[in-house]
Amino acid sequence: MTRILRYTGWLAGAALVAVLALQLFYFLCIAWWSFVNPASTSFMREQLEVQRVRNPNFKIDHRWVDYRAISVHLKRAVITAEDSKFAGHEGVDWAAIEKAYENNQKKGRKIKGGSTITQQLAKNMFLSGERTYLRKGQELVLAYMIELLMSKQRILELYLNMVEWGVGVFGAEAAARHYYGIPAAQLSAMQAARLAAMLPRPRFFDRNQGSDWLAGRAESILRYMPGAELP
Repeated sequence: MTRILRYTGWLAGAALVAVLALQLFYFLCIAWWSFVNPASTSFMREQLEVQRVRNPNFKIDHRWVDYRAISVHLKRAVITAEDSKFAGHEGVDWAAIEKAYENNQKKGRKIKGGSTITQQLAKNMFLSGERTYLRKGQELVLAYMIELLMSKQRILELYLNMVEWGVGVFGAEAAARHYYGIPAAQLSAMQAARLAAMLPRPRFFDRNQGSDWLAGRAESILRYMPGAELP
């Protein structure tokens, strides 16, 4: 019995060390990316593998641009659509999570997740697309790390450059050229609103750009964009 307890204690200690080592790794990566632009994310690499099963020659369309080279309309649109309290929270909007949970319970399925832009960035940069409580917990920890080490402007810059906007389309520059044939700096308010409206289901709306829901959601975002607080 004593031997079993010792073995269990050793396993628990080893697991704790492994978890702490992983958190340190994430912390150092975030610190590095606070001033160095990442070439890809975990989610981008995952999607590349998925698409190459169907097409071995498939390539990701991703082009990094600086924060100032992204239309202010897109910044306002994304904040309006995805995280209206972005400038003020510390990485997690607990009220939004609670509201999303209540809405999902009423509907009987997941409609909204309540994730902030910071949480979405954490998930895209480091985690898989699986939906488990363990992954969600790690996402929350990463969000607080990101807010600790990065400015709000840097967080938004990373998000706009790395978020998925279609089948193999990642980042504002690739999205602007893919859908409108212009650089991200030249996006109009309405074009920005449509791109922001696509974010919950970018691959679906890439294939269904004439969606009535998409048009209505874009109009709604456009209406509230002027009130978005930029970092």
